Amino acid sequence: MKTHKLPTQDRDIRQEPAIKNLLSRIPANVADSFSDIQLIHLKTAIGSRSWGKHPVDLRGTITYPFSRWHIYYVLLLGRNRRNLSPREKQASAFIIALIILIILFSAVASVLLIVYLTKSYVGIDLFPSFSLGIWDYFQDNVFN
Repeated sequence: MKTHKLPTQDRDIRQEPAIKNLLSRIPANVADSFSDIQLIHLKTAIGSRSWGKHPVDLRGTITYPFSRWHIYYVLLLGRNRRNLSPREKQASAFIIALIILIILFSAVASVLLIVYLTKSYVGIDLFPSFSLGIWDYFQDNVFN
C-alpha cells in the first residue's frame, strides 16, 4: 500500500517511532493494510495513556563532557495500576520481605542498644572484666 503525507503532517506517519514499533509487531500484510488516517488514530490512542500521570516524575539527561554520549534517567513513583506477572509478584514479595526484615533488624538492634546502655548506666555488669566498648564510646563522645 502506498503511503502519502497528509496536509497536517511534516513527515510520513509510518516513520513515527511509535507507529514503526507497532507495525513491526504485526504481520506485514496486515500492517500494509492500514491507511494513514487509521495510523494517525492509532498513534493518538497509543499516546493517550491513562497511566501517564505519576506523583513523582523525574526525567533528565546526563551529557558526558567532550563526548557524544548521553544517558537518560527516569524515576517514576506512584500507584501501580497494571497487573503484575508471576515473576514481578515474586520479586515484589521478596522486596517487601527484605524491607520488613531490615526494619525488624533495625528495631531489635535499637532496643538491644538501649537496654545495653541502660544496663551500663545503672552499673550492672553481667560479665566481669568484659566490655563491648559501646558504653565507653558513649561516655567519651556522646555524654561529654
